[in-house]
Amino acid sequence: MSTLTTSNGAPVDNNLNSITAGNQGPILIQDFHLIDKLSHFDRERIPERVVHAKGAGAHGYFEVTNADLSKYTKAKFLNKVGKRTPIFTRFSTVGGEKGSSDSERDPRGFAVKFYTEEGNWDMVGNNTPVFFIRDPSKFPDFIHTQKRHPQTNLKDANMFWDFLGLTPESTHQVTVLFSDRGTPRSYRHMDGFSSHTLKWVNAQGKAYWVKYHFKTETGIQNWTSDEAGKLSSSDPDSATRDLFETIAKGGEPAWKVYVQLMEYDEGYKYRFDIFDITKVWPHKDYPLIPIGRMVLNRNPENYFAEVEQAAFSPSHMVPGIEPSLDKMLQGRLFSYPDTHRHRLGVNYQQIPINCPFAVKGGVKNYQRDGFMAVNSNGGKGPNYHPNSFGGPDVDTSAQMHKIEVKGQAYRQPYTHPNDDFVQPGNLFRLMDEGAKSRLVANIVGHMKAVTIRDIQLRAIGNFYKADKDYGTRIAKGLGIDINDVVKFQTRSNL
Repeated sequence: MSTLTTSNGAPVDNNLNSITAGNQGPILIQDFHLIDKLSHFDRERIPERVVHAKGAGAHGYFEVTNADLSKYTKAKFLNKVGKRTPIFTRFSTVGGEKGSSDSERDPRGFAVKFYTEEGNWDMVGNNTPVFFIRDPSKFPDFIHTQKRHPQTNLKDANMFWDFLGLTPESTHQVTVLFSDRGTPRSYRHMDGFSSHTLKWVNAQGKAYWVKYHFKTETGIQNWTSDEAGKLSSSDPDSATRDLFETIAKGGEPAWKVYVQLMEYDEGYKYRFDIFDITKVWPHKDYPLIPIGRMVLNRNPENYFAEVEQAAFSPSHMVPGIEPSLDKMLQGRLFSYPDTHRHRLGVNYQQIPINCPFAVKGGVKNYQRDGFMAVNSNGGKGPNYHPNSFGGPDVDTSAQMHKIEVKGQAYRQPYTHPNDDFVQPGNLFRLMDEGAKSRLVANIVGHMKAVTIRDIQLRAIGNFYKADKDYGTRIAKGLGIDINDVVKFQTRSNL
């Protein structure tokens, strides 16, 4: 049997009684073990993630299976068929709190940390190829509508549909969310997407636009609305349980990984704005190209250490993978690591689950000190650059691709000629009759809780603009005359 110790490693002689002055006390402040236990216990709950609060994770690997991709990107982990890179993947709900149900109607986070030889690359996406908004200035407001009302502390359908009705670009993602895919059966039974357009750059400096797709090998399966509701009470941790138990029993959840590639110059001329995360690239224009396979084969040893402390950010990139002009992506490049510094401390990348351990020679920079500096903290080396003492220096081969920037700087409204209703209308028309009926029923069921009629009329109007039958069915389900919706739209546009 091992010896119980204090946090500083000293053996503990008694873990059941405090040090007191006399049998009845009081307790002495010199009882370090007691105070250390209590103070750590008081701090066991780090701040909850504002979004993606509840999640599950697993270790595994990514393997290049189809082609040497060095023609398109200089990222070394993609340069050889058969090359494997260790990964850690975290799945999550988006709007729910840490104690929420895994079966709630909500997008699912799909984040993968690739521990590459050039540093960690984080693919931070969702199980949907689009998102609700395209400008990060709207993000705090959007998330607030998914949380609790500031007065009642209850979820509020008026908040939810008021914001979405006033945000027409959300129509595409709302259609996905309330479709059959809005409640995945488990994390194994859903696809993942980068959603954002990113950039690949090869060793010659040639750039391409890229989107990532992770296609489940288990097959897409979803709960119906009724099934999801019942599961929320009978097993609110169903997806977390499924992932852990599947791997514990020797299963290996896997996804085939594809990309869509677009020539750099073509990206500025394509019929849809490729930097608008509310839009997709139709596969008939840019077919999926298979590149690899992601396999999960090892559970965490400790949930807090590995899943709760896992810190993903789209700004964690490696040479050959760069950001695009996507405004939402640009906002996330700052927001995610800023959140990690708040939750985990400025040295969050020293935490083992986040450490870029595959880098030869380890991380070398001039960042020093701060909370939880648990590595050598730079030792006796200089803490400034440039210096004359052999400190780490730059590698010009890691230079980023140049991008031309022009135009006036101000808060600019979205002006791309393609409207926000073409793609959601196309998606609705692709569905069979059963899928259409379930989609409409799901929206109607949720929107019935809205108590302000104008909010309903405005939201229905967006669906009507996407497809007249789509909007008309929702109006009928709510007992609203579609002519009232049209009149409201006309009045609102005056």
